[in-house]
Amino acid sequence: MRIYDIIKGKRDGEELTTEEINYFVENYTNGQIPDYQISALFMAIFFNKMNKRETLDLTRAMINSGDTVDLSKIKGIKVDKHSTGGVGDTTTLILGPMVAACGVPFVKMSGRGLGHTGGTLDKLESIKGFKVELTTDEFINNSNKINISLCSQTANITPADKKFYSLRDVTATVENISLIASSIMSKKLAIGSDAIILDVKVGSGAFMKNIDDAIRLAEEMVDIGTGYGRETIALITNMDEPLGMAVGNALEVKEAIETLKGHGAKDLYELCLQLGTRLLLLSKRVKDGKEGRAILEETIRSKAAYNKFIELVKYQGGDIKYIENVKLLPKANHIISVESHKKGYVKSLNAEEVGKCALTLGAGRETMASVIDLSAGIVLNKKVDDKVDIGDTLAYVHANDMAKAKEVREKLRNLYIIGDKNEKAKKLVYGLVTKNGVELY
Repeated sequence: MRIYDIIKGKRDGEELTTEEINYFVENYTNGQIPDYQISALFMAIFFNKMNKRETLDLTRAMINSGDTVDLSKIKGIKVDKHSTGGVGDTTTLILGPMVAACGVPFVKMSGRGLGHTGGTLDKLESIKGFKVELTTDEFINNSNKINISLCSQTANITPADKKFYSLRDVTATVENISLIASSIMSKKLAIGSDAIILDVKVGSGAFMKNIDDAIRLAEEMVDIGTGYGRETIALITNMDEPLGMAVGNALEVKEAIETLKGHGAKDLYELCLQLGTRLLLLSKRVKDGKEGRAILEETIRSKAAYNKFIELVKYQGGDIKYIENVKLLPKANHIISVESHKKGYVKSLNAEEVGKCALTLGAGRETMASVIDLSAGIVLNKKVDDKVDIGDTLAYVHANDMAKAKEVREKLRNLYIIGDKNEKAKKLVYGLVTKNGVELY
């Protein structure tokens, strides 16, 4: 078998066989095939696409390129959640404890943030002592004892994907649904959870900018998960504006804690309820959505979810004083307000640009080598459809560099589009994708 023939076949629109896919994944990962030939193959895939079988085979080959995590020793039906990335997306820190408090194991290996999207691990490291590096035994033992573990992925999970993504990033071949879906799902499926919910973001702050592309990605990922023998569903959710009110690591941890106490942003809490209800259904913990939602709401009222979060922090070495007193979390030296110069209603607030503002303040990474300022970020005071008067505070900028804080203040003021009230209220969730099809709301 020759890589030349594989490239030529795909260039000419032929299907890649399972053997051909295994061959190029294995040999590129091992350094036997040069970058320029895989670049040519990815460009052929970019233009001629891959069918469902090819995409599943590619995902399986990438999983087999490295380690897998056997979670069979964890009792019960293990659930996991993955977001395709957004701004202010703090759901894992709220959803995990809520689901775990219902007696369902919530097991998740996460990544770090890059660019304008935040990473769960970075947020958790705002808590003094919190250990994101766990051995497999620690991960399993914690899950059995308290029904929740959140940690970093092991170094050798899907090494093929790491090499492929770096190459795609510099060869303009990132935006292909099959390559995106296989990249995401290879990392999820290498970890042995039983059921997965995918939070597929769509809008200005998401990778997918329009609903049709988001649905196609969700369908592709659900097909892969189902084909791999895992219960997999997806919700299509709004990322035209940030989720919740906080953007930035320690600020988002504070918001998660407030939400677990019953005082969080309505959209953030509602999305956690919808995701959580689906996870309880997947785990067979409840018979219908109404029952699932009621049980989740009770975890907030009774403080069971909040107490579960404290358990999580304690079991992973964190100082629970930082949860009991959020004033101990990293705090910026400067907090300045963004005041409105206009009157009306917030018509839109571009999530991606808000994320870039937070990045300017140091809340995110330009590259994986960048150092994050855990205290920096933005707290929104007004969101889409809110009424605004002249002089009202639109947002607060948290920064350790006053010059950058003032720069971001002006950018944020211009990002708030204020005018007449929108004719239609914004949607939080656009639809559900399962192996049986698409249901739009």
